[in-house]
Amino acid sequence: MLLRQLTASDKTAKQLKDKLLDKDCPEEIADEVIERYAEINLVDDERFAKTWVAARARSRGLARGAIKRELRTKGVDDETAAEALEQIDDEAEEQRARELVRAKLRPESMGADRDRALRRLVGLLGRKGYNGGMAFKVAREEWDERFGRHEGQY
Repeated sequence: MLLRQLTASDKTAKQLKDKLLDKDCPEEIADEVIERYAEINLVDDERFAKTWVAARARSRGLARGAIKRELRTKGVDDETAAEALEQIDDEAEEQRARELVRAKLRPESMGADRDRALRRLVGLLGRKGYNGGMAFKVAREEWDERFGRHEGQY
């Protein structure tokens, strides 16, 4: 059963243990099985975290905050998650945020209320795990670049 789980994709020790416990496996046996799988390198939370970070940042445009939350729910400890998240640098993260905003800035947005549009863009980035400061900065700069800065606006 666990090997079938692992052939589809990497799993964390917690995910595999939860699967065993769901099948009414005693906890002591589940722990022994997971320990043995770790010894023979079938389960490796560090490897899982690094792979997960690279894939989620690339495919979904997620920032460190969102990816960290996902790793936590999958049972990756904070130290391992922090190490894996180091592969995302600030410049690359900001560039992904800009790409997300540009994809949402359409000509029909030009007629929209700037403040309302900026709130929506900041909300989009926030849901993807970008911090508020970066989200507002990127949204504002991309709006102004696309539609021009308006008098009296920052």
